Amino acid sequence: MARKAPRHAEAARNDQALLEAARSVLAVDGAHASVAAIAARAGVGIASLYRRYRSKDELFQHLCELSLEQWVRAGEHGLAHEDPWAGLAYYVTAAVEFSGGSLGPLAGSIAVTDEMAARFARSDELLGELIERAHAAGVLRPDATAMDVSLLIEQLAKSPLMQQLERQGRDDLIEAARAARRRTIAIALDGLRAGHPPLPGEAPAPELLTERWEHQP
Repeated sequence: MARKAPRHAEAARNDQALLEAARSVLAVDGAHASVAAIAARAGVGIASLYRRYRSKDELFQHLCELSLEQWVRAGEHGLAHEDPWAGLAYYVTAAVEFSGGSLGPLAGSIAVTDEMAARFARSDELLGELIERAHAAGVLRPDATAMDVSLLIEQLAKSPLMQQLERQGRDDLIEAARAARRRTIAIALDGLRAGHPPLPGEAPAPELLTERWEHQP
């Protein structure tokens, strides 16, 4: 058992490195991102990847499962806050920061596994609870929906500035860019507070996000 522990820890580290690398590479290359590019960015040998995963799709499915688990944890931590607004703000901030260059480009290109579906459902459930609690407390604008918050997170997570600096290798400016993004998140969160004029149009339907994950072989 003791011999397995180091291997398990190494696999977990590799998973995290791969997830972060996949988000960055997918932000630039979309669903056409190569396993080689992701492995190189993560510092993981491509041969070891293919010993662990039978195909590119299987790797991407696993990375989606890991990413969705982060959303679930963010929702659980948000609900652990006694203050409804603080809990929702935590969720939005955490989701934007860990999903930069999200795995959205994979939508429709891979089959949704049972594990992915379960985590999608759990994540949606937790966000719904955060929204309901904030509405009940009167701190969230009454016309803001879970879909509005999900779309806001997706848009804020796409940071052209961060992507450009990473491509240029400007590590000296990355932290300043992260600080600037935190200010943008705070500005966006203020727009979710109660007391603003009504939002335009009808609330977006959940299908706007979910239907893009229908697999197109």
